[in-house]
Amino acid sequence: MMMPSAVFIVGCGYVGLQVAQRLRAQAVAVQALARNAASQVWLAQAGITPISGDLDQPDSLPRLALRGHTLAYFAPPPATGVQDTRLGAFLEKLEADALPERVLLISTTGVYGDCQGAWIDETHPLNPQTDRAKRRVDAECRLRAWAEAHRVATVILRVPGIYGPGRLPVVRLQQALPVLDAASSPYSNRIHVEDLVRACLAALSQDDDGEIYNVSDGHPSTMTDYFNQVADALGLPRPPVIDAHQMATALSEEMRSYLAESKRLDNRKMREALGIRPLYPDLASGLAQCVRAAAPVTR
Repeated sequence: MMMPSAVFIVGCGYVGLQVAQRLRAQAVAVQALARNAASQVWLAQAGITPISGDLDQPDSLPRLALRGHTLAYFAPPPATGVQDTRLGAFLEKLEADALPERVLLISTTGVYGDCQGAWIDETHPLNPQTDRAKRRVDAECRLRAWAEAHRVATVILRVPGIYGPGRLPVVRLQQALPVLDAASSPYSNRIHVEDLVRACLAALSQDDDGEIYNVSDGHPSTMTDYFNQVADALGLPRPPVIDAHQMATALSEEMRSYLAESKRLDNRKMREALGIRPLYPDLASGLAQCVRAAAPVTR
């Protein structure tokens, strides 16, 4: 396994930027799609070559020759519909005679739908139950069909909730928004951003084709437990509790959609085949790192 010499990133946000920074530290040439002038500036300041283009405006996307590159696609699908038209538009802009050698796609474990709390691995049937998850299934199918037609290797990471420094529900806790009572709260899964970045780097350096990995810390709990543990770690009051009958009026539609699904992710393939054993295998260790990262440096 060897890190690619050049990587093109689409979706250089919270996760993508950290991946880019690790790649740059290993002397990998990194380019990234930049939606606007401000993005171009801060990408350039980070040592990343910006390429102007907006996924929501296909005519703005340049023709791209990515021979010798690995493509890392982190951008989410559009906010509505059941198709990932963004990914479709981007793939159409790749020069057929200069395609990337490999594509990494970040997907979501929401593609499995509600599994009623069962432990599941990557062989579990897809059963998306929200438009958000259906868009992700569409993205996976689009990429695999395109890659098969053009003989490009792919790897897909299915990712649950991401947390880390700067990515905690602080505002929600400060607003004292309610959570479902522990007995009614379904299982949910998560991954610390550091471990997700490590998984991305490992996937970029693999030479296999068509593999799919669940990326999680391996210790699912509940959404209620997550909010409570974050509150405790940050010294904030725990959120108020409601029962299932109060959900319809007290919680947002998006939150209700998350609470309608329950699954526990088996991360054995990630650990054994991808070689990633989480540095933060549970919330306690991951939140402790978040607190340390936010603490002021004293001498």
